Amino acid sequence: MRRRLANAYLSSVISISLVLLLVGVASMLMVNAKGVSDYFKENMQVSVMMKQDVSEDDALEYKARMDGMPFIKSTTFISREQGRKEMEDMLGTDFLDVFETSPIPVSIDVTLTADYVSADSLEVVRKIMGNSQLVEEVVYQRSLVDALNANLSRISLFLGVFIILLLFISFVLINNTVRLNVFSRRFSIHTMKLVGATKSFIRAPFLVQAEFQGIFSAVLAIMALVGLI
Repeated sequence: MRRRLANAYLSSVISISLVLLLVGVASMLMVNAKGVSDYFKENMQVSVMMKQDVSEDDALEYKARMDGMPFIKSTTFISREQGRKEMEDMLGTDFLDVFETSPIPVSIDVTLTADYVSADSLEVVRKIMGNSQLVEEVVYQRSLVDALNANLSRISLFLGVFIILLLFISFVLINNTVRLNVFSRRFSIHTMKLVGATKSFIRAPFLVQAEFQGIFSAVLAIMALVGLI
């Protein structure tokens, strides 16, 4: 019985350690998912298209004012010549031949801080930037923003449920080990009851053992997680 109990205790410690290791890995994935999401959000560009009659000097002054806005991470000035080259790369060198003058306006590419890259916040930002008389249009990919936020919510929910499930499994493993230990010592417990031992006195060694089991399993899981990192 002692050997069987020792084997059960050892297997339980190993199982709990593996479960807690998975909890640590899932938690790291959740934290990194937020970081990766913020990286993509802060690299998504919002294009501020200026009116055709706006000069580059006026656009640069407006860019300087935009740099002071709290929701803007960075801005990039796109001159008419740069815009023309970009359009030629996408559509070919002959696409402008049908126009007497270049239809490409001055523009400013804006990247926002991650907290403002959501559908509601982007609409507010678009209205703020579009209120200027210099701005013709503020363009961004709303479908990309919605998909990014939806996927982040799904990933966070899945990882959260997964972590809760693993913690429940570790609790069940410790509980089963304690029950097996109680069953193996049932005669000693009965004798202790006969001599007047209280429930808390009988329960104490089992709880202490379970605590050490959980702590030891956690230490093993932390060591394994550090090794993986």
